[in-house]
Amino acid sequence: MIKMTIKGELTDLNAYVNACRRNRFVGAKIKKDETERVYWECKEQKIKPATKFPVRITFNWYLKNKRVDPDNAVFGKKFLLDGFVMAGVLPDDSQKYIKGFSEDWFIDKEFPRTEIIISEICC
Repeated sequence: MIKMTIKGELTDLNAYVNACRRNRFVGAKIKKDETERVYWECKEQKIKPATKFPVRITFNWYLKNKRVDPDNAVFGKKFLLDGFVMAGVLPDDSQKYIKGFSEDWFIDKEFPRTEIIISEICC
């Protein structure tokens, strides 16, 4: 089992779409920056690669307020999974390696974050 925390909120879907509408290069920069942010958090927290597959991933989203709808907030999964692949935590983000997700939302005004648990699926 792998546990880690990404500090702060990730870019939500509405912000990403609005950025892409303004300029496609801005959207590409957001994706690059957020993916690299996850990569560096993995390195900083010394997250080791998952050793057994497939896995199920639990996301606990701690948002600073209720202004962002849950479906927009979970768009951050894209950056998280791409960052995990970039950091070598997962070999790929395909269905071969990931069998499912679960998620919950909480409010934490003082310390917004995303807590991730990667659990291997037995047998």
